[in-house]
Amino acid sequence: MGARILRRRENVLEGRPVNHGRVLVVDDDPKLSRIFAEVLHGAGFAVDTAADGRHALALLERLSFDTVITDLALPGMDGMEILRTVRERGLEVPVIFVTGTPQLSTAMQAVEFGAFRYLLKPIDPEQLVEVVERAVRLHKLAAIKRQAKEYLEKEQDSEHPGLSERFSRALAGLELAFQPIVRWPQKRLVAYEALLRTSEPSFPRPEKLVHAAETLGRVHELGRAIRARAALRMQKSPMRLFVNLHSEELLDDALYDPKAPLSLIAGRTVLEVTERAGLDRVPDVRARIDRLKRMGFSVAVDDLGAGYSGLSSFVQLDPQVAKLDIALVRNLHREPTKRKLVQTITSLCKELGITVLAEGIESREERDALEGLGCDLQQGFLFARPGRAFPAVHW
Repeated sequence: MGARILRRRENVLEGRPVNHGRVLVVDDDPKLSRIFAEVLHGAGFAVDTAADGRHALALLERLSFDTVITDLALPGMDGMEILRTVRERGLEVPVIFVTGTPQLSTAMQAVEFGAFRYLLKPIDPEQLVEVVERAVRLHKLAAIKRQAKEYLEKEQDSEHPGLSERFSRALAGLELAFQPIVRWPQKRLVAYEALLRTSEPSFPRPEKLVHAAETLGRVHELGRAIRARAALRMQKSPMRLFVNLHSEELLDDALYDPKAPLSLIAGRTVLEVTERAGLDRVPDVRARIDRLKRMGFSVAVDDLGAGYSGLSSFVQLDPQVAKLDIALVRNLHREPTKRKLVQTITSLCKELGITVLAEGIESREERDALEGLGCDLQQGFLFARPGRAFPAVHW
């Protein structure tokens, strides 16, 4: 592979801009490590190298990197252990795996812990440079977004009275959009998901309203309003209802009130608990989930595959439904690794009696690929955009 990269290097680097990103290459093969470094140096990157995992982690503690390229097979601490340790330490640097012996199990672990890419040897040098360029750009963009988020949060913290007033207006103008969930290819409508909206213009996106609720300590208030409105809209509908549930709502006594509006239709309601929201701040999660199930609610793990929390939520939630994150669905008909991951997840879920729901489907190709992989339920713009109760399905 080394000769191949060296032969093509001049063509690959021709016309490349200087990126000024810093890359850490981890490989116990000094020749391959040197070749990677030469190719990336020529593309404008600063490159450091490490021959094993412990040396790599020591460099990550001392220096700031925009991305890490690591072989999976390393002496002592392998590439997967490097990624796991990086995530445990809270480092958000993109990690790119390279391997000559691909395995589905390691690819699944890579996705679970948030690997950026999984490249197979022999690696085309142009592909290597393009993947690193993208990783560096995204890492720098993420840093800028964090700075912007911190600035906006400080602004909000200094304007709590104004934020509180706007939040109250948002609650008063709370609206719900509904998106159909279908069974394909049977062309059968089976449920609707209730999606948060508000007429208050300062909260154009649902996540901004949720963040305001977190900042103000009013998550329970928002959750109660959403649940009550969703239940009211669905009282006369025979369809099942999917409702998003913030992890903090599990601490709200009103959620367990048998006379609450949503409790009255618990038997056809699925509570979607996202993997993005941590459950570690909720004591006795399993006991609380079991209590909801005894009331008749079903539970779904939302955004499966979105973060490196991975499958840990399954232990705490014991869900009846697993909702694949849009990142696994998008363009999976063009990406063999995604298809293998989805196929494995679907097969395992079926063995456990868990229904799989794929969201974010926008093309017929995605729809048909998911059908071929055994996905039970589907949702996305291809079938219907969210709308007031209740949008029609386009078959």
